[in-house]
Amino acid sequence: MAMLALRNLPDDAHRALRVQAALHGRSTEAEIREILAVAVKPAAHVRLGDALAALGREIGLTNKDVEVLNKVRDKSPAMFDS
Repeated sequence: MAMLALRNLPDDAHRALRVQAALHGRSTEAEIREILAVAVKPAAHVRLGDALAALGREIGLTNKDVEVLNKVRDKSPAMFDS
């Protein structure tokens, strides 16, 4: 696990962190880890299928559009040069 040193934290910010940590029943260090983790990770994982379906709805894609795309798409195998 990575380690991080934080320098020049204002005293009032450190006091506020200690109070907040105590309210949450954590050490100050654990509170800081939680704050950082929440700040940088997404609220929910983006699921590709859901994102594509939402995009299709947003642009007005219909089943008929998909049928047309399936008819005209190139179904030949990809050719790779060696």
